[in-house]
Amino acid sequence: MPHTLAASVNFELLIKKSRFIACVQPMPDRAGAQAVVAQLRAQHPGAAHVCWALLAGGQSAAVDDGEPSGTAGRPMLDVLRHQDLEGVLATVVRYFGGVKLGAGGLVRAYTDSVAQALLTAQKVPIIRLQTLRCAVPYPLEGLLRRELDAAGARLDEVVHGDDVGFTFSLPAGDAAGLQLRLNEAGAGRIVWRREEDSA
Repeated sequence: MPHTLAASVNFELLIKKSRFIACVQPMPDRAGAQAVVAQLRAQHPGAAHVCWALLAGGQSAAVDDGEPSGTAGRPMLDVLRHQDLEGVLATVVRYFGGVKLGAGGLVRAYTDSVAQALLTAQKVPIIRLQTLRCAVPYPLEGLLRRELDAAGARLDEVVHGDDVGFTFSLPAGDAAGLQLRLNEAGAGRIVWRREEDSA
């Protein structure tokens, strides 16, 4: 199950006089990540590199920012993937200490700084929600409300017309079981609507 972070975490690593300042934080999209990176560049004008990696809703990025190709962004991204994170941005600001670390040394430094920051992170499971829509005769409204409440479903919308239209959300893994229970309890009088039928 993928996780995100409850809050940002930081870690600083010093290797051969080079400072690696890591931050891993929740991030919904690429535009937000780019804004954070621009802010870091402004805060650290003397830094040699601001490398970053993003995993957010299918948008991923691995940016070396002038480090040798594949020695910074990709290793940082691999740490995020290995820990099954989603909606997360990792940044590492590097101040060059005058001693070259070599490709292997850089990969270890960027990997370690992100991994060490994540040791203190509070991870939060991402629960994918599924939205369901149905219509019920008025006499079944109370039954449906009780079943939704018992299942822990979130009631998004109720529309009273010729019948009662419900829109609700619940964890995707629980949706089929709830539909089955409602079909049995409603004796076939619950009409399910697909997304495109909701207009």
